Amino acid sequence: MRRDRPDENGGNGKPDGSEERKDPAPQKGKDKDDGKQKTNRLPLIIGGVLLLIAIIGGTWYWWTTRNLASTDDAYTEGRAITIAPQVSGYVTELRVRDNQFVHAGDVILRIDPRDYIARRDQAAANLELAEAQLHSAEIDLDIARTRFPAEQKSAEAQLSAARASQTQAQSDYRRQRSVDPRATTQTNIDTATATLQSATAQVNQAQAQLQIANLAQQNIDQAEAAVRQRRAQIDEAKANLAQAEVTLSYTEIRAPQDGRVTRRNVEQGGFLQQGQSVMSLVTPEVWVVANFKENQLDGMRPGQRVAIEVDAFPGLELHGHVDSIQMGSGARFSTFPAENATGNFVKIVRRVPVKIVIDSGLPADMPMPLGLSVVPTVTLE
Repeated sequence: MRRDRPDENGGNGKPDGSEERKDPAPQKGKDKDDGKQKTNRLPLIIGGVLLLIAIIGGTWYWWTTRNLASTDDAYTEGRAITIAPQVSGYVTELRVRDNQFVHAGDVILRIDPRDYIARRDQAAANLELAEAQLHSAEIDLDIARTRFPAEQKSAEAQLSAARASQTQAQSDYRRQRSVDPRATTQTNIDTATATLQSATAQVNQAQAQLQIANLAQQNIDQAEAAVRQRRAQIDEAKANLAQAEVTLSYTEIRAPQDGRVTRRNVEQGGFLQQGQSVMSLVTPEVWVVANFKENQLDGMRPGQRVAIEVDAFPGLELHGHVDSIQMGSGARFSTFPAENATGNFVKIVRRVPVKIVIDSGLPADMPMPLGLSVVPTVTLE
């Protein structure tokens, strides 16, 4: 039986061509493994690139916003002046419309003034009456200053004359009593007695008149007091007239400042009560009140620059500065402040109102309503 001899290469007697046909198979497997490894590395590369981008972006964001403090808990604020009449009455003229811009001093409405005109005229008449009474009192004072001293002097003169007559009558009476009864008559004695009694009565009367005349200074003082009283009445009448004129002026309501009419709730012909709110007047000055968290206040100071975005006007960017920081959180000034000493306590981040004044960016012809949501960003320096 014939056996094949092995070839020189130590083969099993198979031709060389068969070995060359087996070599390409392992090469293809190796290429597949390399492609598979490359495919597995691609997500890692993409993830690494994305992570690097995120790190760079986060670093850039932190770097650019590290000195910025922003909040969306912010609103526009301004002065809303309540307009209310100081007198009651019917509206005879209404000269404004809703959202109309008015200037300081412009007439807003008028109230029926007839009752108040009558009161003004009555006060003027009372003043004229008081002035006439003062003039009469001054005349009485002049008369008192002239008449009462003259009456006092006349009473003194009458008393002197009465005393002289009394002295003469006493002499005649004593003489009639001292002579021999045969040298006189009873008639002479009776006459002397009657004359003495009459002279004594005249003295008493003159003394009484002098006592009355001595009250002349009191009468003058009384006349002067009457003059002062009339002058006080004039002052009172002038005050009443001034009050009546002021009350009459209240029937014409004017704008206290420049602004726009809002919340108008009055119509011509309606009746208004004193102090009743009829409308509000919003002044052009607008600012922002931003409620920042307490941990955002570190480094925030008045005067720092602020960029303001308004939700109602996306393309509008305002610029301003921090005006002031309220000395207390909103919870501190609430109607019912929190009582943290009663038991359970939950720490809540407080918010502090910060006033921001708008410096530029707001067009003059663009009204900015109050209460709009804004996003201020403060640059902490």
